[in-house]
Amino acid sequence: MLAGGVVFGVMSTITVNCPEEVLISLKKTPSDMAEEIRLAAAMKLFELGKLSSGRAAQLAGISRVEFLQATGRYKVPAFSLTEQELEEDLKNA
Repeated sequence: MLAGGVVFGVMSTITVNCPEEVLISLKKTPSDMAEEIRLAAAMKLFELGKLSSGRAAQLAGISRVEFLQATGRYKVPAFSLTEQELEEDLKNA
């Protein structure tokens, strides 16, 4: 399957019920809402450290670059370094 220029393997389908009122309030079609939910779920799982940016991008159905660019809209740091990792990076700069 091809999405956003990225080739994916076998995909599973997960169904989420969404009240029509929510779609109306958000002015979204079911298809648009599905994409938004996929991206939001991928973003949260990435933020929690449960998925890498590459796997989260796969879940969202977009490229890793597009996913990393979207982190700003969700106020999720694209890269998270520990204090020690940051100090090591500064020493090596």
